[in-house]
Amino acid sequence: MSGMEQREAGRLGRELSVVGLGTWQLGADWGEVSEDDARAVLGAAAEAGVTCFDTADVYGDGRSERLVGSFAAEHPGVFVATKMGRRAEQVPDSYTPEAFRAWTDRSRRNLGVETLDLVQLHCPPSAVIDDDATYDALDALVADGTMAAYGVSVETCDQALSAIRRPGVASVQIILNAFRLKPLDEVLPAAAEAGVAIIARVPLASGLLTGRFDRDTTFAADDHRQYNRDGSAFDVGETFSGVDYETGLRAAGAFGDLVREHLADDVTPAQAALAWCTAQPGVTTVIPGASRPDQARANAAAADVELPATFLDGVTALYDEHLREQIHPRW
Repeated sequence: MSGMEQREAGRLGRELSVVGLGTWQLGADWGEVSEDDARAVLGAAAEAGVTCFDTADVYGDGRSERLVGSFAAEHPGVFVATKMGRRAEQVPDSYTPEAFRAWTDRSRRNLGVETLDLVQLHCPPSAVIDDDATYDALDALVADGTMAAYGVSVETCDQALSAIRRPGVASVQIILNAFRLKPLDEVLPAAAEAGVAIIARVPLASGLLTGRFDRDTTFAADDHRQYNRDGSAFDVGETFSGVDYETGLRAAGAFGDLVREHLADDVTPAQAALAWCTAQPGVTTVIPGASRPDQARANAAAADVELPATFLDGVTALYDEHLREQIHPRW
């Protein structure tokens, strides 16, 4: 295993690799990935120094958790962050202590552990994030050893700030990428001050920031980049970071120009995008997905990419020109 930078957030109480692995791809919603291929991706990530693996009970209805759990059992020291709540109707009444118990018991079985490393509420309604009873129920599950820590995965900056104010919240997972800059304003500083881990998700804007898509690119029918473009399945901000596809292609082209102008020839746009995330003060780990071992290795290599100030300033200018008006007021 290579020596990737590890970062610690006070409330979480342990270090995480600055580049992690998101395992949505290994469950569903990106087209099928075979079990052997999934194991190869997990192994490649670990060999490259990744210690943080993010999953959820809803990814493949437990398939991702089972794959990650089996892998983690063979690799001591791996940290598994899972999520709960999206298998139920998305209304506050679904989020009860009894439901939390049932969901975490299922995740413990899927992952094959007594104590879950980290359980995140999976983009619940704002009313759930703002409710004292939510945290009473989560605190009880920490107290009895069901989980070591809990966090909240959010859609909006206001939700993130609400969660950070709760003393038991160890982590906030939020969309953060070169096309989604609003968390830099208040969320990242507040998390850093409170000792809350920031897990940056959708760091490549569902692949837009790789620079590999154009107007003729097609996606499979069971790929969320095809079926959720209008937000009919879940928050539209999860797909292409909420950017409409045409705008996203223009912005991705400008991002690629920045990479070519300011960075070494062997740095890909995807690596530059991941390095941009890790360069933001307050970010603990960034969790790109991968469906092939070479992707996992290339993503991990982004941990060693250093970005000049000219590039960082260029990203801000790109956002202001192409995206701020469409993105900043919404999330």
